[in-house]
Amino acid sequence: MEKQFNSEEVIKEFEALTKDAKRIHIETLKQILKENSEAEYLKNLNVDATTDLETYISRVPLVTHKDLEPYIQKIADGAPCPVLTGKPITTLSLSSGTAQGKRKFVPYTEKLTENTMQVFQTSFAYRNRVYPIAKNGKALNFLYSSKQFTTKGGLIAATATTNVYRSPEFKQTMKSIQTPACSPDEVIFGPDYHQSLYCHLLCGLIFHEEIQVISSSFAHSIVHSFRTFEQVWEELCNDLRTGILSSRITVPSIRTAMANILKPNPELADEIHKKCSGLIDWHGLIPEIFPNTKYIYGIMTGSMEPYLVKLRHYARDVPLQSGDYGSSEGWIGVNVDPMSPPETTSFAILPNIGYYEFIPVSNVDSAQNEPKTVGLTEVKIGEDYEVVLTNYAGFYRYRLGDLVRITGFYNSTPMFKFICRRNLMPTINIDKNTEKDLQLSVETAAKLLTNEKLELIDFTSHIDLVSEPGHYVIFWEVSGEPSDELVKECCNCLDISFVDAGYVSSRKACTIGPLELRVLSRGTFQKMLDHSVQQGSVLNQYKTPRCVGVANQNVLQILCSNVVKSYVSTAYG
Repeated sequence: MEKQFNSEEVIKEFEALTKDAKRIHIETLKQILKENSEAEYLKNLNVDATTDLETYISRVPLVTHKDLEPYIQKIADGAPCPVLTGKPITTLSLSSGTAQGKRKFVPYTEKLTENTMQVFQTSFAYRNRVYPIAKNGKALNFLYSSKQFTTKGGLIAATATTNVYRSPEFKQTMKSIQTPACSPDEVIFGPDYHQSLYCHLLCGLIFHEEIQVISSSFAHSIVHSFRTFEQVWEELCNDLRTGILSSRITVPSIRTAMANILKPNPELADEIHKKCSGLIDWHGLIPEIFPNTKYIYGIMTGSMEPYLVKLRHYARDVPLQSGDYGSSEGWIGVNVDPMSPPETTSFAILPNIGYYEFIPVSNVDSAQNEPKTVGLTEVKIGEDYEVVLTNYAGFYRYRLGDLVRITGFYNSTPMFKFICRRNLMPTINIDKNTEKDLQLSVETAAKLLTNEKLELIDFTSHIDLVSEPGHYVIFWEVSGEPSDELVKECCNCLDISFVDAGYVSSRKACTIGPLELRVLSRGTFQKMLDHSVQQGSVLNQYKTPRCVGVANQNVLQILCSNVVKSYVSTAYG
């Protein structure tokens, strides 16, 4: 008999873990070393199950993915001996690759699936206290699976989300804690995300009164889904009216699965058509079409924050719930405050799913080879740190590159807010602008578009180091046709909105050139997304890269070949 999910039991367990965070955290490290003591990597460092915390930190260096690539490649090539973990690794995850333009192999283990389920169960338990889901409810989940392939050594490789979605544990956990997805598996695991997205939307309409949760991994995917709805809603209504699936769906398995749930329903088609026709600029689309939606769920922090304006436009008064905090390498924090808006969401660290250290931001770029770290319970409220991770999947003192700010403590475990990715934007001179600085600058300048009732669709940047002096290039895709004067004003506003002292002084001294704003043709960011999917990514794992480097030549070419207007700032004379 299946064990029924009990929110209060999960919350009780989380409370116990966080009240004794320091002891549990050290015990977790001991368990990691015990399970992986036969790994080649640890043996080379003279580390085993008996190694204490101080010795571990002194013997194991801080590393990045580049340092571990030779070991991960050995695993991918089928090395017979334990390399990074005691147990053999049979699956590899692929990172999205949107941050650096290069996808990374990440060892994936059953323990990571277990950690994922613990995170999902914990955050759901707290959400369910505030927004309980009815037993007959369904979820409109915009989920997609990437293709799997086999490495030279016979390991299965796919995106991290695909590895999770395909696991029996995930399906069982989702069945026990959450409303069932309205879309059949054939849609989620379909080979063409365009067709899968269309069918997700159609399934949502078929079960529109039963939908109580709308979700995806990232806010971008949800916004993209409803932008697509704006374009295909009449075709969807026709499918509902006739009970015949659009000819745009050509995958046999999807057509067969959809035939089981799509029946002629002219009354529903007329109802949806009337509601869509009555919406002004699609404001309130979600509660109008899905009237029983309790909340919208997905990662909405960091690089996802720019999509919140559009998401709230669609959602109107439906609450937005930010998903939990993690990476392809593993989970770190869980959102246990469902009442908090995404912009102020903090995450509580689970002390039993990994061992965490923190590099004070003053030491992050230190000239010393090994910046000092502080422990889980030694962090200070209001201070910024880079996260260092040790987990069961073979990452030891791994620098995630994420900067976080400690906002408080939940019992004895830290609460933190994600700030930005470290070193996302290259330095031209002495400037130290971050992804967050770019976001704030864009938000300030984009407000000027509203005067002409225009909308910023998406944005990215490039640091031009070829010209002399180097300068920032910002790419915008805008709805409609902004006037030349408006774009010039936006360009100047972007330039002066970067308030980093190094950037301002460098601009005044002309050691950084005038900022350049390039306006793109409509659909450019869709081309970037399509390119990423062609390279093996999935829609719900896709993040628009906020800075495109020269290493990402294909994406840079897409941007540069779709520029329709270009302006250079005169803000500094």
